[in-house]
Order: sequence, then structure tokens, then C-alpha cells
Amino acid sequence: MHRLRATVAAAALFSIAPQVTASDPTPPSLGAHVFLGQGEGLGISPAMTPPVDTRSRGSVFVVFNAGYASNDASPRDTYDNRWDTLGRAMTYANYGDRFDVKAYVALDGKGGANHSVSVIKRGEPRGELSLPFVEVRNASRVQALAQSYAEPSLVVASGEIHVDGPATLLAFWWGDGGVKRMRVVPGDGFQLIDAFVELPDESGVQGAVAWRQVTAAGTYRVHWTAAPVQGAALWLIAIR
Repeated sequence: MHRLRATVAAAALFSIAPQVTASDPTPPSLGAHVFLGQGEGLGISPAMTPPVDTRSRGSVFVVFNAGYASNDASPRDTYDNRWDTLGRAMTYANYGDRFDVKAYVALDGKGGANHSVSVIKRGEPRGELSLPFVEVRNASRVQALAQSYAEPSLVVASGEIHVDGPATLLAFWWGDGGVKRMRVVPGDGFQLIDAFVELPDESGVQGAVAWRQVTAAGTYRVHWTAAPVQGAALWLIAIR
């Protein structure tokens, strides 16, 4: 993506109060995941992820829409889930309010074979757009969320989140550098699962997704190493 910087550089942390249950017999776990990246001028509407097989019940789904702010339709999926916004949109500053990153979550998700998510691109149908879709199985809620914007550095750090038991942690990196080939590596026990960091010549919205399974209560964060150096919008989500 172009060299863009978010309008709010300071970290903003959000916490969602947990719903206490008597027991959690089956811990949450990473399920299906996919990442769609459309290059500038190469996109089509609706933007639709390749299909994956998800669980019929008992999952939480997370989706991001990164690209033109005018392509602001809520996601839809093949199983008619209800998608709610997750946190706040983060706007890239160097082009006014033209580009942003938005997240959505579907709780008590319904799924099955050939599950895909789509976004209708009302503003810029051919514009660049990145759309990761991640399933967390045996889950019912988002317990904690941290959003922050990191200034350019070789290593950037997310905000901290606290969980009170076994959880699946999802981390998202959205770089703002004007480069089309980059290397992005998560630390702190996180594993990269999807990335769009080899961009087409026409440009695109670079992004990376990582996860970590934790088995006990604690406070967690993730450091990302990215080269060439650039700033990034960072998200860290705990799902139980």
C-alpha cells in the first residue's frame, strides 16, 4: 500500500468484559482461515474470499476489510451470519480519509462446507482491498481487544491484553510502507498463518495474520519484525 500513517498514533486499548461460565470443558482453537488480497485497479465487486470449510456451530468468526474507506459495506457470508463491528476503524492519514482498516466479528457463528465471506465495493469497485477471514472453534466471545498504531521501526509492538483462562489469540499487522515486497515475522510465540506481503505492481494493502494458543490466564502482547521498516496498524484479539 502507499506510504500512509494513521491519524491516531497513540495506543488505544479496548476490553470486553468476559461472560463467566461454570466451566470451559473444551478450549478454543484455531479453525479455518483464508486471506483475499485484491490489487489496485484489479479488484472486482463483490470481493469474495476463496471458500473454506468451517464448523456448523460453536465458532467465532473474524473478518477485516482494509482498503478504500468508501468500500464500507458490512461483510456478508454464505451462512447469513450477523456481523458486528469490532473495535474502531483505523484511518490512514496521508490520503485524508480515503483508506482505512475495519474489523468485524460474528458470534455464535454458523458455518459448513464452502464457507466464504464477501464485501460489496460501493465506492471503488476496482480498488485495492484485503479481506482476511479467520474461524476460532469452540468459542463464544471476544474477551479482550487491543488496537494501536506503531510508528516506523524494525520491530513494532501491539498493546497488551489480559485473559482469565485458555484462549486463542489472533494478531493482525497492517503495514503502511510504500513497498511491494516485504518480510513480516511475529514473535512472542505467535505463528504466521496468512499474509499478503508480495504485492502486485499496481499496489495493494499489505497485511499479515498470526495466532497463538494460550492455556492459562495472563497478560499477552505480540512484537512484529518487518523489513523494510514501516509503521503499522496493529490488532490483538483474545477469543474464548
